[in-house]
Amino acid sequence: MPGMSLVDVAIVGAGPVGLAAAIACKRAGLSYVVLERGCVVNAIFEYPTYMTFFTTAPELEIGNHPMVTGHDKPDRRDALMYYRLVTQREELNVEQYTEVTRVHAAPAGFTLAVEKRDGTPGVIEARRVIVATGYYDNPLHLGIPGEDGENVSHYYTEAHPFMGLNVTVIGAGNSAADAALDLWRGGANVTMIVRAPELKSTIKYWVRPDLENRIREGSVTAHFNSQVVQIEEGHVKVRGEDGRLWDLPTHFTFALTGYRPDLTFLSDLNLAEQADGCLVLSEAFESSAPGLFVVGSAGFAGKTNQVFIENGRHHALAAVVEIERQLSERGPRPS
Repeated sequence: MPGMSLVDVAIVGAGPVGLAAAIACKRAGLSYVVLERGCVVNAIFEYPTYMTFFTTAPELEIGNHPMVTGHDKPDRRDALMYYRLVTQREELNVEQYTEVTRVHAAPAGFTLAVEKRDGTPGVIEARRVIVATGYYDNPLHLGIPGEDGENVSHYYTEAHPFMGLNVTVIGAGNSAADAALDLWRGGANVTMIVRAPELKSTIKYWVRPDLENRIREGSVTAHFNSQVVQIEEGHVKVRGEDGRLWDLPTHFTFALTGYRPDLTFLSDLNLAEQADGCLVLSEAFESSAPGLFVVGSAGFAGKTNQVFIENGRHHALAAVVEIERQLSERGPRPS
């Protein structure tokens, strides 16, 4: 990594949006590198094992590569296979397990400090930077005692290990709804703790009535207008609607209260933000730091429920078109 030559574009994040940006750079004749601190499409890899997407396959496609599935809506396995094959067939220049720790402005554009999984540091120089880090790697923490315990997770995988156990699910959105139903079907005793008076309206339309019916019949217990204030080894402490504190017997807790972009590695650039935490971005998704573009949900801290793969992939294309225009105005790039 040290001594790496200057590239036209450094892309931070190898999710679907970052890969879409890489394909666009390649087809525009721009030199690029994709830097990913995990594996390719790491967020999808972290999704629940048997998750099904909300959308249809064409809405997840990048680079005009068709996604072929055997069902109406692709699942996690379909997506992992698809994005892996696209990366291989396009021969994309992806550096997996390489974390960008800092981005600085530099005469040529930017320098990016990176660290490999084995701790080896490095520096990459780029004329332009595209940030496509999403938000799934950064869960919203509750800030309560016991949240960092071994019996707590902010991510859900599958139900099998929890058969016959008491499991508490904190949250009321898609992640919490999917987990609660899957856990119940896997034989767990499921209790949901929901701060709001009802489930979120944004839950997938085929999931919400299923969960509501399970709650109504008593298969899944739900306490609304309530919150967990402490997590211990054998129970969680809940503050109920009447303000009373009570103990809920629990073997394991899933705190599925949402996720938020983490752009601390860009802090030296002092990017301008809007009141809701979203970045100030141009129509081509260029930030207040000239030459640095933020695409997909990474720049939308206050609106992460409005930016997905489906529209984020178009952000990537708009950014690359603008980068190509900017670099062409500077004349031929040195070889």
